[in-house]
Amino acid sequence: MPNLFFYNLKFNFMSNHIPGYTYGQAATSPVSIADLDLLKKTVLFGDEDVQNLRLAGEVLADQTDEILDLWYGFVGGNTHLVHYFTHNGQPNMDYLGAVRKRFGQWILDLCQRPYDQDWLNYQQEIALRHHSTKKNRTDGVEAVPIIHFRYLVAFIFPITFTIKGFLAKKGHSAEQVEAMYAAWFKAVTLTALLWCQPYIKEGEF
Repeated sequence: MPNLFFYNLKFNFMSNHIPGYTYGQAATSPVSIADLDLLKKTVLFGDEDVQNLRLAGEVLADQTDEILDLWYGFVGGNTHLVHYFTHNGQPNMDYLGAVRKRFGQWILDLCQRPYDQDWLNYQQEIALRHHSTKKNRTDGVEAVPIIHFRYLVAFIFPITFTIKGFLAKKGHSAEQVEAMYAAWFKAVTLTALLWCQPYIKEGEF
C-alpha cells in the first residue's frame, strides 16, 4: 500500500474541537502521581526536560501536519501496522482521520501540558483505547479489537528517531536540538510505558 494513501487525512490543528479528545474528562488513572514521579526519575526526566519540551512544542507546533504525513506514511507502508485500522481487511479512512487529529494534539500535549493528574488520567484513557477495553469505541467503528502490546513499545523508536529533523528546522543550535531531542525521547518513553498499563496483570505494572 503506497504511503500517499494517507496524505488526504490532513486537518487543521487550530480547530477548537477534536472528536474524541476528552482531556480533563478522563477517569482517574490507576497509576499514581507518586508512581509517575518514580518513572520520571527512572528515565532521567527533570526540570530541564520540561523547559526543553516547551521549546520543542514551539518548534513543532506549525509542523504537526508534516510530522503526521511522515508517521502515517510509515504506517501505510507497513501492512502489519495499518492492519489495526481495518475491518475485514479494508482500512477505515474515517477512523484513520479521527485518530490522526488526536495524534496531532498528542504531539502538542506531550510538549506543552503539565504532567499532572489530568495528564496522567488522559494517558490511561489513551492506553485503554489501544487495548481491547476501549478500542474502536471512541469513534464508533468496527476494526481489529486490540493493538498488540509489542507495537506500543516498538513505536518508541520511529516516533523518536523521526522527530529530530523537525526539531532542527528553526535555526536552533546543535546543543539546543540535542536537548529537545533527549527530552522528547524521555517523554515518549514515559508515555509509552503508561500506555502499557492495561496489558499488564494487576499488581505487576
